[in-house]
Amino acid sequence: MQPGIYRALADLVLITHVAFVAFVVLGLLAILCGGFLGWGWVRGPWFRALHLAAIALVVIQAWFGVICPLTIFENHLREMAGDETYGGTFIAHWLRRLLYYEAPPWVFVVGYTIFGLTVIGTWLKFRPRPFRRV
Repeated sequence: MQPGIYRALADLVLITHVAFVAFVVLGLLAILCGGFLGWGWVRGPWFRALHLAAIALVVIQAWFGVICPLTIFENHLREMAGDETYGGTFIAHWLRRLLYYEAPPWVFVVGYTIFGLTVIGTWLKFRPRPFRRV
C-alpha cells in the first residue's frame, strides 16, 4: 500500500479518537445541562449506557496503565506510512494538539477517575429511563 493510504487511515483513526473524546466530554456536559433544563433525550437509556461504558473503558485503561488501542493503531499506521510517530498531515497535527498533552501518569488516573465518578453521579441525580422490552 502507498504511504498516503496509511497516512489517510491514521488520520481517520485520529478523527475517530477525537470523536470518542468529544462524546465522553460533551456527553457529560449535555447530561448535566439537560438534567437541570429538563431535556428528555439525555435520559435515554442507550445514550446513557454507551456514555457510561465509554468513560468506564477510559478509567480502566488508566488504572491498569494501558495505552489506548486507538493511539497504538494510529501510531502503527503512521509508521507504515513512513512518518514519525505523531508526525504527518495538517489534520493530524491540529487534532493531536487538541487531544494529547504531557502530564505525569497519576494526573490522568486521578482525572479520569473523577470524571468517571461524576458520570456515575449523573446516573443518581438524573436517572435514565429504563430500557423498553421489545
